Amino acid sequence: MATKKTRDYKIVEVCWIDAEEQGDVGWNDLKSQLAYAKKPCPVMRSVGYLVYECEEHVSLLSTIGDRESSTLEKIPIGFIKSMIQLQPIPPKPAK
Repeated sequence: MATKKTRDYKIVEVCWIDAEEQGDVGWNDLKSQLAYAKKPCPVMRSVGYLVYECEEHVSLLSTIGDRESSTLEKIPIGFIKSMIQLQPIPPKPAK
């Protein structure tokens, strides 16, 4: 299977709700945990090359080369609030 060229991937911004866990190993104060339970989950924004998309998740790379890449970020579809395609900025002509 031939690898796509970097320019063939869409560049997107994904706005998503992060799952989180609160507390330390061992016993935690119940009153504090119940108060924290009411706080909304954090809203995150990720930008990258959309290298995979299916009904369950999207996968982004922030950096991509011919043979190497950054870490892969997988975001479940159910966490996503929005996803917009970004437009590349064309290079300025040389003087």
